[in-house]
Amino acid sequence: MLLLLLLTNAFVLLPWAGAGRIIGGREAKPHSRPYMAFLEIKSGIQFYTCGGFLIRPDAVLSAAHCVDMKGRPRVTVILGAHNVSRRELSQQKIRVGQWVIHPEYSREDGKNDIALLKLKPRARINKIVQFISIPRRNERVRPGALCTVSGWGMTSTDGDESDVLREVELKVQNETRCQKFSRKYQRRSMICVGDENRKKASYKGDSGGPLVCKKKAYGIVSHGYDDLIFPEVFTRISYFEPWIREQLRGFAIQDIPGSPSSD
Repeated sequence: MLLLLLLTNAFVLLPWAGAGRIIGGREAKPHSRPYMAFLEIKSGIQFYTCGGFLIRPDAVLSAAHCVDMKGRPRVTVILGAHNVSRRELSQQKIRVGQWVIHPEYSREDGKNDIALLKLKPRARINKIVQFISIPRRNERVRPGALCTVSGWGMTSTDGDESDVLREVELKVQNETRCQKFSRKYQRRSMICVGDENRKKASYKGDSGGPLVCKKKAYGIVSHGYDDLIFPEVFTRISYFEPWIREQLRGFAIQDIPGSPSSD
């Protein structure tokens, strides 16, 4: 599920290199994760996909590296999907006209890998399309917790991306697991996750998808290390909660008739 390409022990986050896959997981029950978003991203002749998740009818959270690139890519969000190779009646396809990348995002080391996409029109909330809660600033998921990651990414290191939504259960690791692979790992803004037996993971194509623990999205699929499947690094959502709330207030102001950014 992880969208990443790591070269010579450095982070090089390239969405078009393949946005993660679920390794060692299973096909999710159709529409059992109604907050999931499938992102289609086009930049010139390049086309790639990422994950994301609905946190409000007008807002999807994803990874910054999915939309950060030269030029302005064309981003389309698909909600209510299970099999993205089909035109399911449940799908809502929304062109994204605006998104906000964290101002301190660093492509080189994966810091602050978070972006908020504004949906206009808003998503139609129903049984198949719903939003998920995010934690407050002081909420943390502890090492040993079992959480779920889902996405349409690759199912093996040399396979294709999945047409259907897949999911895998992963354990939150002690921070030292990731710190020993990189000095750039940040405890406050990142979560170290993975399966110790290396049989389960998110992988390419899953970038931007949520780490769900106790029915809240605590993390965002961000990056990994070299060719290792384990451990993986997720953006810690609680650390960015004040920034997220600030951007959501901005979205609401823009929707006020007569505001400079309203249509």
